[in-house]
Amino acid sequence: MMSRVRVRIRAFLASALFVLPATPAVAQPASEALSDAAAQPPLVIALGSCNGQEQDQGYWDVIAETAPDLFLFLGDNVYGDRVVDGERQSSPDLLRSAYDRFAQSEPYARFSRSVPVYPVWDDHDYGVNDAGADHPFKDQAKQIFLDFFDFAEAAQLADRDGVYYAIERQHGAHRVQILMLDTRWNRSALARTEGWIEGRLGAYVADPDPAKTVLGAQQEAWLAEQLARPADLRVIASSIQVIAEGHHFERWGNLPAARQRLYDLIDRSGAENVVLVSGDRHAGGLYRLDGAAAYPLYELTSSSLNRGRAADPDDEFGPHQMTRLYGPENFGLITVDWAAGVVSLDLHDAGHGRRVRGLTVPLADLTAGR
Repeated sequence: MMSRVRVRIRAFLASALFVLPATPAVAQPASEALSDAAAQPPLVIALGSCNGQEQDQGYWDVIAETAPDLFLFLGDNVYGDRVVDGERQSSPDLLRSAYDRFAQSEPYARFSRSVPVYPVWDDHDYGVNDAGADHPFKDQAKQIFLDFFDFAEAAQLADRDGVYYAIERQHGAHRVQILMLDTRWNRSALARTEGWIEGRLGAYVADPDPAKTVLGAQQEAWLAEQLARPADLRVIASSIQVIAEGHHFERWGNLPAARQRLYDLIDRSGAENVVLVSGDRHAGGLYRLDGAAAYPLYELTSSSLNRGRAADPDDEFGPHQMTRLYGPENFGLITVDWAAGVVSLDLHDAGHGRRVRGLTVPLADLTAGR
């Protein structure tokens, strides 16, 4: 583990690398000065999802020891609904009280002071389990979200349906783009069965209706515009899994026409070096999909930060899954070594920081000319 001094040094570097300050015309931009350095440190993006505000928050200190440049909070950042006597309850007051409880987390306060946090929501911090476009208090949920999280890109959300936004930063000579998708605000109703399929793998079934959507037309158009922008690495963040098969819980595969539109957007845009990340499942995993774009698409799912399972799930293995799922509490790391030309996608145990799953991919393999 790195020392606290190293963490503070890396936190300082993170702010230098990821903030583009206004400078006088005669001054050399900070990003250019850093790109001239002989040994630039790798870019480290931490990520995770499913944080129970009532559970232990000590994992924030474990993540801090990896000295990330930023953290992507992928949804279920709090649990703002609850089940009482078999009945699920939800309201703006319950959601706000969940954030009020999370605000008391000293480990998170320490972490967020030194590492930029970029959030998006999933269902429980949207306010209602599995909710989509018909969520009754989503406008209030958005305001509660914005009241809690403080990040510069929040200004993009002022007149926008939902909480999707783009992060663009310079890391030395390289441009990094992170696209935080909203998979709730406009998501169409899901088709479901009576009871769970195969005992415990969920109740949702694929609905091929081409009119149904995950993102909505406006967000899809925005995504197309973003993918046309130049970038040396693109991270597309979805609160629910994109590539995964093999289960019938929420995932993009519930609406296959919408998922195909996402793949087509990536493919037609010519965007390269795309990596997908997701949460939601209370288990972490790695996925690879061939044939959807001119190069393989990889997805890193990290869940849960502090509401994990006692053991690895043994009831799921989809066709695109690269390793067995990891059930205990975990967080993800994307590490980009520009000099070596590789990106590593790793899962770490949230209790002690040990790497438990992972793979390293040459950046050249994430291009059309591979």
